[in-house]
Amino acid sequence: MTNFVMIIYIKNMEDNLGKALKAFRKEKKLTIVEVSGLTGIDQALLSKYENSKRTPSENHLKKIASGLEVDIEELNKYLLVEKIVNLVRYEANFQSVMMVAEARVEYLRSQDVFDVPKLTLDQQHELWLIDNLKEKWQSEKPLKGIQLQKMQEYFNIKYTYDSNRIEGNTLSLQETQLVINKGFTISGKSMKEHLEAINHAEAIDFMIDMVSGREEINKRNLLDIHRLVLKSIDTENAGKYRTVPVMISGSEHVPPQPYLIEKMMEDYFNHYEKQKKIMHPVILAAEMHERLVSIHPFIDGNGRTSRLLMNFILLKNGYTVAILKGDQESRIAYYKALEKVQTDNDPSAFYDIIIKCTLDSLKEHLKMV
Repeated sequence: MTNFVMIIYIKNMEDNLGKALKAFRKEKKLTIVEVSGLTGIDQALLSKYENSKRTPSENHLKKIASGLEVDIEELNKYLLVEKIVNLVRYEANFQSVMMVAEARVEYLRSQDVFDVPKLTLDQQHELWLIDNLKEKWQSEKPLKGIQLQKMQEYFNIKYTYDSNRIEGNTLSLQETQLVINKGFTISGKSMKEHLEAINHAEAIDFMIDMVSGREEINKRNLLDIHRLVLKSIDTENAGKYRTVPVMISGSEHVPPQPYLIEKMMEDYFNHYEKQKKIMHPVILAAEMHERLVSIHPFIDGNGRTSRLLMNFILLKNGYTVAILKGDQESRIAYYKALEKVQTDNDPSAFYDIIIKCTLDSLKEHLKMV
C-alpha cells in the first residue's frame, strides 16, 4: 500500500493528534497547567485537544509546538491526517479517493514534473502551425501607431470580458468596454463586477510592462499581478498566499493545505526556470497555468491570475494573447480539462484547449492586419 493511502488507516490505529500531544507533553514531564502557561492556551482547551474532543487551530498548534519544543512539521503531519480522516471517513470508496489524491500530490511534488511532456502527433503538428503563424505575425504586425493601439485595446477588452466571464462576471462585452474605457457605471451590475473589469485591465497593462521590461516570473511579480486582480475587492487577501484550507466548488480536486503552499510555489518557480529553455512556450504556458490553478495559492482570483501568467509567457515568446472563451460550453470544457489533469494526471485535453486558443488568436491578429 502506498504511503498516502496508508496514512488514512490511522483511523484504525492507536495514534492520533490528541495522543501525540499527550505523549510529547509527558516526554517533557510537563503538566497541562504548565503547558497552558507556556502557550497561553486555556488548560481546559488543551485537555480537549489531548482527548481528541477538539482539533486545534494551526495557530494553537504552532504555540503548542513552541511550548513543547516539538518540530511543528511533526504536529502538522498529525493535523493533516486528522483533516483527511474527517473529510473521507464516511465515504464508501475512501480508498480509491485517497489513491487519486496521492497520484495528484506526487504529480505536483515529485521530480517527474520536470520531465518534458509527451505530445500527440496532432499537437506537434498544431504547434508547428502556430510557430509558422508566429513568424508571420512578427514580420507583419504594425510596430506603432493607431492601428497597433486599436488592436491591443480590442484584444485586451475581449480578454478581460472572457476571463471574468469564466468566473461568473455578467458584464457584456460592450459593458466591459464602457466600464474600462469610459468609466461608466452599468445599472443592475454589482460594484464587484465593475472592479473586476477595471482590475483585470490594469493587470493586463502590468503584464505587458513586465514583457517590455524583460522581467521573469517570480514570487514578487506573481503577487503583484494577484494584488491588481483583487484590488479593492478583497484588500485583506490581495497579493497574499492563503493561510486557510479551501475547497473548489464542483471539483473533485482538493487544493493542498496552506502550510504546503510556500514550498510548492518555490517548486513552481523552479519548474519554470528549468523548463523555459526546454519546453515549447505554448505548452509551458499551459503547464504554468494549470499548476497554479491546481496549487490554488490564493483565496480568490486563482483562475484570472493563472491566465494572466499564461499570457505573459506567450507574449514574452512572441505569441499573441490567447483568450479562453467564457461561454457555458467553453467554460465547462475548460474546467473538465483542468480536472482531468488534477485527478488523472492527463494534461492532453488541457493542452488541446490552450493550443487551439493560441492558434485562433494568431489567425485573428493576422486577419486584422
